[in-house]
Parts: sequence; structure tokens; C-alpha cells
Amino acid sequence: MSVRYPRPLRPGDRVGVTAPSSGVPKPLLARLDVAVQDLRARGYEVVGECLDGSGHVSAPAADRARELTAMLTDPAIRAVVPPWGGETAIDLIPLLDWDRLREAEPTWLVGFSDLSTLMTPLTLLTGTATLHGNNLMDTPYRVSEGLLSWLDVVAAPTGHRFTQTPPGRHRTVGFDDFAAFPDVREYTLDGRGSWTRLDGDGPVEAEGRLIGGCVETLCNLAGTPYLDASAFARDEAPEGLLVYVEAAEDNAYTICRNLHGMRLAGFFDHANAILVGRTGAPDGASLSQHEAVLDALGSLGVPVIADVECGHVPPHMPIVNGARGRVVHAPGRSELTQTLG
Repeated sequence: MSVRYPRPLRPGDRVGVTAPSSGVPKPLLARLDVAVQDLRARGYEVVGECLDGSGHVSAPAADRARELTAMLTDPAIRAVVPPWGGETAIDLIPLLDWDRLREAEPTWLVGFSDLSTLMTPLTLLTGTATLHGNNLMDTPYRVSEGLLSWLDVVAAPTGHRFTQTPPGRHRTVGFDDFAAFPDVREYTLDGRGSWTRLDGDGPVEAEGRLIGGCVETLCNLAGTPYLDASAFARDEAPEGLLVYVEAAEDNAYTICRNLHGMRLAGFFDHANAILVGRTGAPDGASLSQHEAVLDALGSLGVPVIADVECGHVPPHMPIVNGARGRVVHAPGRSELTQTLG
């Protein structure tokens, strides 16, 4: 198996919009329409059915699995993007036809949060590159300086190399009200700050294949064949991995336990460096989110860089699972370079 990159998205191509986890409640359908119209304005055709937001999932698991598999194996559909994440995408894991997905021409699967439950195994098990980036409902926002949109990445050819840098600004609290302002296009970025090295003070330069996702969802796959990063490293990345993780909302004690479990299951064994997304999740009374990361991962003896724009705190830095990565963090310079090859 080798990492496979979907062909670039071009005007006239079809994009699948489906919710493998949570759908869109009626009050927020206007925002969904704005996002879909943005895709159509770029010349893409949009299809999809599993989007109901009346419950915590968009449809029964069998229907969601069927639509996702059909989209990822239909050569006419070049990318699949959900409106957002959710809670229980894990119920699709035993229902997906992994052999069929492995044999199909690769299609971009885009998203973050609960979509990590599906994207990371898809890369590890089939070798298909997936894109941990902004979801569809975030797509209308203007892209911050130094970053790219997922739409920029999926339009790039195999072999393309791109570098992203932290914009130095982020959102500190709250969410935009899509029901009242469905066409909002500017993030409120009221906080300042860049990346932080947690394990020391020196500069960092590290390379490896990128793999990772949301802690709260991936931890439930730790120790299963669906999150065997060690096998992937042996087969595809003898030079090692760049592992990224991010906490959505759980407190520091829970994140600490989850990361310990992932470490014990071998998820970080081949990491040359670890990137940690900026989080708004709460600290504990005696343990901060940064301290939770160090408690669980500090013994690995590799650089740990926090406050990266790869989490639930806008803005978003798209990261390609399976891409070759190079991270640099030094005074006056922080960047992540990815190569689709």
C-alpha cells in the first residue's frame, strides 16, 4: 500500500455533501444553503441526502454508511464534505466496506471533529489521503493570512507543496449565530498568540508523514485495527510521523486520560514531533490543557508544539493525513509545509 492522492477538483466536478454524524437543524439550513451556493459559484455540482438535523445523527447508521461509501466510490464525485462533525460517527466503522474503499479511485474526504473517526482510519487502512480542515458550514468564512481553505488543497495536484504559517490571531470565546446571520463571512479573531513549544525552549525542525485528529473521537479507536499508526509508519513512513491531535471540549483530566490511552496503544510510537491544536476546552483545578498533554506525552522525548491552528478554535489550518510534512518552530518563524506525495 502507498499513499494515494485524489485527483484535483476542477469546475464541473461533483461534491458530495453528507453528514456521516450530525445533520443540520432547520434554523441553520440557511447557513447550509450559503455554503452550498459558494461551492456552486466555483462551478461544482452538489449532491447529498443524509442531512437531517432533528436528532444527533442525520439518518440511521446503515443509511449514512451507504451514502458515504457510495460517494467515496463514485468516480463522478471528487470530494465529500460534511456540514460539520457530531457525536457518534463511530457507529459507521463496522458498516463501511473497507475493501471497496481500498479498491476505489481515491476521493477527497474533508472535515474535522467527529469526522476524524472516519478520515484517520480511511488513510491508515486504505492509504487514501484525507483532509483535516474546515467543515462545509465554515467554508464561507474569509481565510486568514498565512492559511489556506480546504478548497485550495483539494484543487492542488499530486506533488504540490504548500506552506502555512500561524496568522497570530484566533477566536477566544463564543460562536457566530448562523440562525440570525447565515451569511456571516468574517471570523471574530479577538485573541493573539502563536505556537508554543511545551517540552523545551529550543528551535524545532522535524519531518514525517502527517496523521492525527480529534482526541475525544480517536481515543475510542485506540488499540483497534482502525487506528494502527505503527503499521502505517512501518509501511509508508519509515522516516517517522508528524502526529497532530486536538481537544474539542473535554476537560484537561479527560484529555490527559485519553492521550495516555492513545500512547499506551502505540499511536505516538513513531512520532518525530507532535502538534497540538489550540483549544478552548476547560482546564482542571490542578491541571491545564497544556499540562495534560505533557503529562501524557512528555516521556516520548520528541518536540511537542501546542496552539497550532488545527482544532476547534478558528481559524483553521488544513492538514492532509498521509502527506509528507515538515514543521519548523523557531524565534520569528513557525510553519508547516506539506507535500502531496
